Amino acid sequence: MKLATLCYIKHNHQTLMLHRITKPNDIHAGKWNGLGGKLEPGESPEACVIREVREESGLEIHQPRYHGLLIFANFKSEDWYVWVFTADQFSGELRDSSEGRLGWIPDEALVAAPKEGGAALPLWPSDRIFFPWLESGRIFSARFQYADEVMLGHEVVFYGPTNL
Repeated sequence: MKLATLCYIKHNHQTLMLHRITKPNDIHAGKWNGLGGKLEPGESPEACVIREVREESGLEIHQPRYHGLLIFANFKSEDWYVWVFTADQFSGELRDSSEGRLGWIPDEALVAAPKEGGAALPLWPSDRIFFPWLESGRIFSARFQYADEVMLGHEVVFYGPTNL
C-alpha cells in the first residue's frame, strides 16, 4: 500500500501541472500530473503536500484546501491512497523539477475530451472524472479500478452540502 498526496495549484484559471518526461521507469511516464508524492513515516498529508510542492516546484503553498481521498486499487500492482488538495495561495520562484516539466495548463484543457482527429492532454482517465469534483465544494472519497493503464470503473461518495 502506498500513501501519497496530490496538489493542484490554481492561478488565473490555470493549473500548475507536471509533465512526467524525465525519470526513468516512471509509472506516470508521458502523463501530466498534479504535484505531490509519498508520505514519509509519521508525516501528515498536509505536511507532505506542502513539502512535495516545494521540492517539485520551488513554490511554498499556503493554506492548501483538502478535497478528498482517492483510492487507486491495484494500480500498477499496488493500492494507492491519495489525499487531494488545491492551493491558490503560494509564494516563491517557480523552478525546474527533476520529476519532469512544469506548465500552467488552462483549466478547460484538464477536462476536455479528445476532439475528432485530435489529441487531448495526456492524463490518467480518472483525472478527467475527478477534476470537476475539485470545484464542487464537497469532500469526496473515491475508488478507481485500473488494469494497467485502462480504467475499469469507479465509485464515489460525496460529503457535505454542494454550496460550501
